[in-house]
Amino acid sequence: MNLSLHTGLLGALEAGLIAFLIGVAVYAGWAWVCRRAGLSIGQAVGWGAAIAVVVAAGIDTWNLFYLGVAKLESPLYARLALAGIHDADHLGARVLLEVIGSLCGTVLGWWLFSGRLGVDAAAADGDEAT
Repeated sequence: MNLSLHTGLLGALEAGLIAFLIGVAVYAGWAWVCRRAGLSIGQAVGWGAAIAVVVAAGIDTWNLFYLGVAKLESPLYARLALAGIHDADHLGARVLLEVIGSLCGTVLGWWLFSGRLGVDAAAADGDEAT
């Protein structure tokens, strides 16, 4: 991704907003798939949230995990590991806001698109409210 995000808290907030939009879009796609396949709304929310988190926060989460696990015993290895990370000083905040943003985006998508999914499921079961 060639977005030039800011550094610090502003960059973390921008990444969280992008993750929020990704969460809405991924849930919209999964709601459509689950509606066509006859799956439940729980599966749409679960898969939508999981895929949104992986897409939105995957690289930064991997970098955070790698910094905690890798043996950075020499300054050279530490410099090489930190060179490929955008704003390594605020990596934890960025991962946290990306995860929160993608989950909140999924919830907003559920709120926006759940009416049609619920009506289709009720109509398929023959339990229409009169």
